[in-house]
Amino acid sequence: MTRAISLHDVSKSYTRGVRVVDRLSLDIEPGEFLVLLGPSGCGKSTVLRMIAGLEEIDEGELLLDGEYANDLLPADRQMAMVFQNFALYPSMTSRDNIGFPLRIESPGADPRPRVDATARMLGIEDLLDRFPAQLSGGERQRVAMGRAIARHPAAFLMDEPLSNLDAKLRNHLRAEISGLTRKLGVTTVYVTHDQAEAMSLGDRVAVLRGGVLQQVGTPRSVYALPRNVFIAAFIGTPRINLLRGVVRAPLDGAMTISLGKQYLRLPEPLCLDHQLLRVQQGREVIVGLRSEAIRIAKPAAARPGEVHITGLVEHVEFQGHEVLVHFNTGSRPALVPELEAPRPAARPTRRRRREGGTVLNRLRERAGALRAGPVVALDDPADTGSEQAPPEGRLPGDLIVRTTPDIELRHGMHVPLLVDLAHLFVFDQHGDRICPAPDRLPDLEE
Repeated sequence: MTRAISLHDVSKSYTRGVRVVDRLSLDIEPGEFLVLLGPSGCGKSTVLRMIAGLEEIDEGELLLDGEYANDLLPADRQMAMVFQNFALYPSMTSRDNIGFPLRIESPGADPRPRVDATARMLGIEDLLDRFPAQLSGGERQRVAMGRAIARHPAAFLMDEPLSNLDAKLRNHLRAEISGLTRKLGVTTVYVTHDQAEAMSLGDRVAVLRGGVLQQVGTPRSVYALPRNVFIAAFIGTPRINLLRGVVRAPLDGAMTISLGKQYLRLPEPLCLDHQLLRVQQGREVIVGLRSEAIRIAKPAAARPGEVHITGLVEHVEFQGHEVLVHFNTGSRPALVPELEAPRPAARPTRRRRREGGTVLNRLRERAGALRAGPVVALDDPADTGSEQAPPEGRLPGDLIVRTTPDIELRHGMHVPLLVDLAHLFVFDQHGDRICPAPDRLPDLEE
């Protein structure tokens, strides 16, 4: 048995009326593996807990197999939850931990056959007589998964189950989870902030920001056609290059996007997506270029749809199978506030101390704007030539290019670059995608 889960305009608020989940609507098909993805504090774990019945729903409704389930007790929802911190009883052996929910559900039944079958499925038969303190992190998580699987639930709810493990073990267990859930055919809702997990595990990915659902789609469609700049920046490694630009569309010349010291000349005749940029004439936009949309080559090697710019090498990251090169092209980066590390607060001057109330109000206004307003932080548009410090935790340079390890580059080299405009993203000042055309998204998902 598997379960369909539907959320209709679901909202949840905590203290002071702050909504951590805001009018979320989502349909999860029976047997589907859906990943809730987003940064810390975006409300994804709260959504999971509302589905499980561990949090009350303030507004909206939850349907399980089409039946209203807001008031249904957690024990009656036929769901099993796997937590981030394993949640094993330290005084019980692995056998007793796996069998504990079975003894609660059916006090008179013998749980051993189901415990043994689950242990064989997970390959942990030799761990059944050990206590949690005698197990490694990966072994504890397998036991926690066994406790959920042994119940034969209609749905699995997983709340960042791999975040406490090292990278190698995380990759191994990720493959095990994917294989197990598909073998069992059970509806699975998986919460994570790790976009690599989301892209490799999910049949579909639902991206949340500030309690609001941003986009739902297959991993391929969310990566290829992000609905807004937040999704484009959150999904993909290395992060997409986001540059501030201005559209120039003269009546008697070619359309270009100025990036400060350089520009992208759009090939003529303009394709339909590029024609949509005419209405942005003279306006500031955000240009998105993934690292694979740029290659190191001379202008003579340009293919149809590629345009030439140059870059100054700032840093080279050797990854073994590939190299990430950080270039300075004289462009101005656009920042996504929620994805940049906070900077240390400046020490207030005497004047600012006297105007404490005013400064506090400004901070409150800015905090509200970051939560519900534009997705990007843009400086003064007139400041076209100022040098900017890189975001906290990010290396110098405004453009990252992925290349092969046989190309040897050094700091300070001037290098020709070719940009493939077929993979150009353009977003407006509010972060919404305007190129490629927004109405192409449903076609790709279908």
